[in-house]
Amino acid sequence: MNPILILLLGLAVVLFCIIVLRLHAFISLLLAALVVGAVTTPDILYHYALSQGMGEDQAITFSKQLLSKRVVGAFGNTCAKVGILIALASIIGTALLKSGGAERIVRSAMKLFGKERAPGAFLSGSFLLAIPVFFDTVFYLMIPLIKSFGVRNPKKFSLYLMCVIAGAVMAHSLVPPTPGPLFVAEELGVDLGVMMLMGIFVGIITVLAGYAYAKYASKRWDLPLRDTPEVPIKELQTMTETPDEELPGIYFALLPIMLPVLLIAGNTILKTTMTNKDSVLLSVFGTLGDSNLALLFSALVSLYLMYRYNKMAGDFQKNVQAALSSAGVIILITAAGGALGALLQQSGIGDTVKHMAGDYQLAVLPLGFFATAVMRTAQGSATVAMITAIGILSGLSNSATLGFHPVYLAIAIGCGSKVFAWMNDSGFWIVTKMSGMTEKESMRFFSFLLLVMGFTGLAVVMILAKVMPLV
Repeated sequence: MNPILILLLGLAVVLFCIIVLRLHAFISLLLAALVVGAVTTPDILYHYALSQGMGEDQAITFSKQLLSKRVVGAFGNTCAKVGILIALASIIGTALLKSGGAERIVRSAMKLFGKERAPGAFLSGSFLLAIPVFFDTVFYLMIPLIKSFGVRNPKKFSLYLMCVIAGAVMAHSLVPPTPGPLFVAEELGVDLGVMMLMGIFVGIITVLAGYAYAKYASKRWDLPLRDTPEVPIKELQTMTETPDEELPGIYFALLPIMLPVLLIAGNTILKTTMTNKDSVLLSVFGTLGDSNLALLFSALVSLYLMYRYNKMAGDFQKNVQAALSSAGVIILITAAGGALGALLQQSGIGDTVKHMAGDYQLAVLPLGFFATAVMRTAQGSATVAMITAIGILSGLSNSATLGFHPVYLAIAIGCGSKVFAWMNDSGFWIVTKMSGMTEKESMRFFSFLLLVMGFTGLAVVMILAKVMPLV
């Protein structure tokens, strides 16, 4: 069966199950993964395995795997990547909200920036945090603050939410050392310093476009701040009336957010800058800067914060249980989305995109953008989309051949990875469930936000390559 038809079939199953049958997202995604896997033939699986670097015998074994084993394997791989992170992040968020830590940060931020400048603070803060830290982690750490600000000004909840998303997603795909832009820069022979500077410059412009869309969307569509199992809105409203002296200090309140950022960022910076790979400092940060371990330390600090400052100390265990229960649902949905994305990759959609790209004589920058966009839409992962696109275009790293610096091609590929995020993307479900949105609302406030920023980035890159080719 043609991979494009398999992709359309998977999309149809997800939409039919969620919109028409109103099935739970976990069941809908799992059914779609099973359907996609069932129509992917052993021959397609064999060629996919070879394209992934497997030997002849391994490829044959892979092509004969039971459908259930492939689905379970893909499901487990996604769980391994995000399961512990989501569980710990849910504990951190709940503890910050219950202890009053988030309330303290919000009050301090309002004094520093003022209520009217809160969106700008969210936008710039999330962009800077996402340079060394993955988007998922940034969102986990910021969601308690978004909710605390939202309860004060419910009409601007969607604006605060989109500002955090806009800042974090663009840094994730444009600025090394996150894996996507790092890999693309290396493949095209682009100096990392040049990639970082150009990524930040273009990223700022795309983020401003995202902010403009966020202003428009927040005025056009209402997004209510909804109850979530771990933190009811009534509790957030009560917290706003708590006297200052009963809240944690600002430095203590910031510790659960800043500790993982410092550990992860420190590990990333040291790995990039240090030449002595046997350094003790590098070894220490290599261990402590692992995202799972960094968030574990943060969770322990936040639990102590909740134990010390929560008036209802007897509810401590109940609060942790509620956080983990909420995280469990998110993990299931996210892993099912990851399984669907993985089985779409196994359908051979990557090779099909490569062949399609080779059949059309398009300009190089739009070609890189649209090849990445098609891969992102097809299988869900921005990083995989960027890696696949550079496989198509890696031969075009010569400035003389391009007529402009290859950094522009690298940025175009990064911008293409923002188009189009939907239900086969694990990030889509993380944002949807942790913010309390429906799938339709996520399309408006997440998917189309990324779409606007992606196309803005392409336009900016094409103008820059024309007026400032850097060759």
